Amino acid sequence: MRHGKSTKKLGRTSAHRKALLAAQLCAFIEAKRVRTTLPKAKMLRRFAEKMVTLAKKKTLAARRHVLALLRRRLCVAKLFDEIAPACAERAGGYVRIVKLGRRLSDSAEMAVLEWVDSAPEPKKKKAKAKAKDEKTG
Repeated sequence: MRHGKSTKKLGRTSAHRKALLAAQLCAFIEAKRVRTTLPKAKMLRRFAEKMVTLAKKKTLAARRHVLALLRRRLCVAKLFDEIAPACAERAGGYVRIVKLGRRLSDSAEMAVLEWVDSAPEPKKKKAKAKAKDEKTG
């Protein structure tokens, strides 16, 4: 029985699971938004919040710890230089999960992860649509 076990295995070995989380978190740091399945999103949220908490300490030991887990210097630099200062006044809850419904192919529950402090960028209108509006109006 799995009494008291908090880690979801996701059908992977521990090394595969760690590599998956590290790669997804790096993609999440770079893109500020990731679309994935709900169980992976819930695991990634826990991992991301721990990394942000470490990054808020701004010590060399914390930077080395995060680098050992993420394995990419550019992601670590962006986490420490951009994301952690944006979350400085927040005590926790840096990541939000938005449920999207089920995927058509295998009916897996999908979700989007995004940073709470970074507002989504509005989509730009195309130049043709703007020129068309000016001609008609």
